[in-house]
Amino acid sequence: MGELLTGFVDVVVEVALAVAPLAAAAFLFNAKYLKLPRTQAANVRRGLVLTAAGAVLFLYGVRIGFMPAGRAIGELVAGSRPWLLVPIGFLLGLVTILAEPTVRVQTEEVARVSGGTIPERLLLIALAVGVGTAVALALLRVWLNLPLLAILIPGYALAFALMFFVAPGFTSIAFDSGSVATGPITVTFIAAVALGAAQAIPGTDPIVAGFGLVALVGLAPVLAVLVLGVLFRRGQPAGEDPQKEMEEPWSTGSSTSS
Repeated sequence: MGELLTGFVDVVVEVALAVAPLAAAAFLFNAKYLKLPRTQAANVRRGLVLTAAGAVLFLYGVRIGFMPAGRAIGELVAGSRPWLLVPIGFLLGLVTILAEPTVRVQTEEVARVSGGTIPERLLLIALAVGVGTAVALALLRVWLNLPLLAILIPGYALAFALMFFVAPGFTSIAFDSGSVATGPITVTFIAAVALGAAQAIPGTDPIVAGFGLVALVGLAPVLAVLVLGVLFRRGQPAGEDPQKEMEEPWSTGSSTSS
């Protein structure tokens, strides 16, 4: 009990040190420039408190639950049937990305700005399949001790090549999606599984094989969205001007409403 309490206090201190500069900047900016009404200023204070409380609970839950569970799963599977790391990795990647809050925000905003041209569910499925494939590939790398650069260099080369076959909007969405996919849930849980698996496989260096998963997870959504962009381009009507489609990837919500 004392150890758990100590860990909780450590998390509170870490979050306080992280949130304090942001809160100070907000208060100073408001006092000098914004001068918000009392109601709005009170809402800002409540928001900061709720943000800090949520961060404390999340990080503490990660420390006592997510990461130990992830390591235990990785060690158990890798120690008994390492080939199961690949399908289990795909399922874990698929499920965690669906629960990632930053991904939800990204897909909602893309659907809104594109006026529904890129459906939220379609983009979410593409990201989930891409991340699931990346996690499976990352755990295959841990199992077979494959070099990280042998995957990253061809992957990014393919991504840069696909950029020439999609509308500019898809390129922007693709690289943003790579960032949002590496959110707190994916990084904490999936990375712990990879580290646990690397520690359980004989002759594998946990530092070399266990890390690098986040880089693969960041690459997967880029490729998934770019492939989706290629499919959108192939589905373009034959009579439509490709140059116009490149310049106007989709009509925004504002243009449709007007």
